[in-house]
Amino acid sequence: MVNIPAGRLEMGTRAADSRDGESPVRAVEVLPFRIDKYPVTNSMFRDFVRTEKYKTEAETFGWSFVFQDFVSEELKSKVTQRIEGQFPDGDTAEDGYHGISSVTAFPPQNSYGLYDMMGNTWEWTSTRFPAAQPTYVLRGASWIDTADGSANHKARITTRMGNTPDSASDNLSFRCAASLGQKEKAEL
Repeated sequence: MVNIPAGRLEMGTRAADSRDGESPVRAVEVLPFRIDKYPVTNSMFRDFVRTEKYKTEAETFGWSFVFQDFVSEELKSKVTQRIEGQFPDGDTAEDGYHGISSVTAFPPQNSYGLYDMMGNTWEWTSTRFPAAQPTYVLRGASWIDTADGSANHKARITTRMGNTPDSASDNLSFRCAASLGQKEKAEL
């Protein structure tokens, strides 16, 4: 994990086409914290699940991309269509990847050495998103999003959207973070 110092930052965008809490720009105080250098990969999570004998909500609902190696192609196809629907043909693979890329495919996007902070997969946060049912903020956009928003969302660092915790897709991930002073529970 990487230590991030306390500080003050401006969060948000001044873009006229902002949505889902991207604006207004506001000053935010951040306490010091630690964050993983990389988002958790499917193989890292699969290893954690096996080691800890952890049962995911996705298993409870009958599907998880982490366990896709254990499910028939026919079942994967049926469940994927039910969960995800048909995505637009916006992924041209011009970056060399169709879909998600490996976490070190591109250099870190900041001076802290953190990889994949936007544009590869949406990252879950613990922040509640205003909605009628329990919903949490996803941040950063994913491989299916475009700079102009023509395929789905605009891929920019301020991009946010809400999603229910039972959602599953190959363009969703998470990254472990902890307040400084908290004990780290398990290494992924």
